[in-house]
Amino acid sequence: MAETILEVRHLSKSFGSQTVLRDVDFSVRTGDVTSIIGASGSGKSTLLRCINLLETPDSGEILFRGENVARPGFSAPAYRAKVGMVFQSFNLFNNMTVLENCVVGQVRVLRRSREQARANALRYLDRVGMAPYVNARPRQLSGGQKQRVAIARALAMEPELLLFDEPTSALDPEMVGEVLSVMRALAAEGMTMLVVTHEMAFARDVSRRVVFMDKGVICEQGSPEAIFSDPQREETRSFLARFRQS
Repeated sequence: MAETILEVRHLSKSFGSQTVLRDVDFSVRTGDVTSIIGASGSGKSTLLRCINLLETPDSGEILFRGENVARPGFSAPAYRAKVGMVFQSFNLFNNMTVLENCVVGQVRVLRRSREQARANALRYLDRVGMAPYVNARPRQLSGGQKQRVAIARALAMEPELLLFDEPTSALDPEMVGEVLSVMRALAAEGMTMLVVTHEMAFARDVSRRVVFMDKGVICEQGSPEAIFSDPQREETRSFLARFRQS
């Protein structure tokens, strides 16, 4: 049985008087794809930003391989070297080439030589189909190409867990497929992934586990078969009914 790599316990987060996450509990196992689904505003992206320590939880624990990374004084950069993140808005450095975008983190964070980092970056850019564009700048790329570079950049750090925050939501419809195909390939290779997504077919077909959130809480979680074929909560049924009609 796969080991638990990430465990979230009783996580809560508010912004002012607005409670965005309330007593969230779930776990991710090594080699699994876990998809977090739910309507906009349900707290999905805030949860992911808390897990990556881009937001500070008000209470609760985030255990990575048994160690609470949410405790005061924990080294966020060292943690992020093991837990990569792909953002919906790409977050590429516009003043750098595609290749340099994938090299700089390896050199600065992992202390790799530029030669080693360059070879590693080229390997992952080739893996996502972006090797022909190594000298291009982000402004010269389509949205789908930018997101594939962002995935290669995250992979080049060789993380143990990869977080995706709605990676297709900023893309034109015709570009969504090329990014999802890369993610499907990663899943088939056994990459441990936690994916916030509106792509229900991906969540249903690729995930090992699905977490449904509503109004800052986890309403229901289980296998894709259980969530999509036999949801137990009315909130889940209502959300999935809207998906089926779209």
